[in-house]
Amino acid sequence: MFFSLDVLRARKGDCLMLHFGSEQDPHLILIDGGPSDVYEPFLKPRLQKIHETRDLGEEALPVDVVMVSHVDDDHIKGILDLTREQRTNSPDVRLAVTSLWHNSFDDLLKTKPDQLVAGFGVASVEATAAGGEAGLDSGSVLASIGQSMLRDETAIENEDMHQTVEVLSSIPQGRTLRDDAKALGWKPNHKFKGKLILAAETAKPVTLGDLTITVVGPMQPELLALQEEHDKWLRAQKEKKKKSPEAALAAFVDESIPNLSSIVVLAELGGKTMLLTGDARGDKILEGMEQAGLLKAGGKKHVDLLKVPHHGSDNNMETIFFNRLPADHYVFSGDGEHGNPERATLEMLLQARGADADYTIHLTYPVEEIDIARQADWEKEQAKEKARKKKNPASKKPVRENWSPAKHSLAALFKNNPKLAGKVVIVDPDKPHLIDLLKPLDL
Repeated sequence: MFFSLDVLRARKGDCLMLHFGSEQDPHLILIDGGPSDVYEPFLKPRLQKIHETRDLGEEALPVDVVMVSHVDDDHIKGILDLTREQRTNSPDVRLAVTSLWHNSFDDLLKTKPDQLVAGFGVASVEATAAGGEAGLDSGSVLASIGQSMLRDETAIENEDMHQTVEVLSSIPQGRTLRDDAKALGWKPNHKFKGKLILAAETAKPVTLGDLTITVVGPMQPELLALQEEHDKWLRAQKEKKKKSPEAALAAFVDESIPNLSSIVVLAELGGKTMLLTGDARGDKILEGMEQAGLLKAGGKKHVDLLKVPHHGSDNNMETIFFNRLPADHYVFSGDGEHGNPERATLEMLLQARGADADYTIHLTYPVEEIDIARQADWEKEQAKEKARKKKNPASKKPVRENWSPAKHSLAALFKNNPKLAGKVVIVDPDKPHLIDLLKPLDL
């Protein structure tokens, strides 16, 4: 019996494959596909190699589930590249996918994007939509609002806001994914009766062969609260003077969409466990684990493998997360864009586990490459902060200090902690990176 996580390079995003079963009865789950420029160089060649190794000939490669943890470009774009190719008459590698696991934006909020767009006001929507194109799809309008904000970087005050704008900008991608899955015959949210995938106190784990999967997030009570708040927001927007797209979106965000939308699961097989977290907040993961009865209040639970949430961002992450969920393997998927993985997150891990404990840190890119991108992001954010300060000298929001390799780089952290550095392994772009929890997998 094997139970292995296949970690692929995915630039700033996630792209993972979960292998389980036996040589006679192998199973595969594809989890996220990364942003653009991930499918062609990394994901497709890996799928082709698996197909070749299994000697399937003209047969399609069976895939139990394609799971998109949430609608965000750095998780969904590679999957869309895959579905687009699968819909052609002769894809380079044909897949036989049973089910798509994915919570659409519409289903999460029990509304249609045009209701959300309506809250921005007709004038602002028309002004934001490229060229004021008549009959523009409401999801595209909302996406254009998000894209407008992304171009005007000074309008985005923090990482939560940036992530939310990216999520909203990805709404049309979610619709395309749903249409592609239908055309390809992928069953939507199979094992969940086609409904939302969420964590509820009464929900039972689902099984795929010998694999048990417990949904830890998003949590039902918070999702219901989010839907109620969204309804209130829609009513308020109808009554108030229409705001600019930026101001209206900022009023709606409240850090809710990205924090609550990620599907988080605990996969178990043969006494081994993997906690796959998407971009969920650390405290929400702990709450979901407690709600599911997997973690006692204030207690600890060892997991064999932890996919560190949100690419190792230190946003909404605390040392207690690593204290309460000690693992043997920590997977950090990020290339330094948006500063991830953050040095502060690795410092939290070091503080929680120490340097003498037995664990492995998996990075998807070399430390030097990550630091180059992290420094570029740091200096870009610093420039934005200086511009805002110049525009509003009375602002109490600080401007970050100049980048210091000694204080801010991952390289310096590892140099000063050689035992920690000895725990780091880097994903090789030319070789499979398999974390085997049971029998080693030869793929």
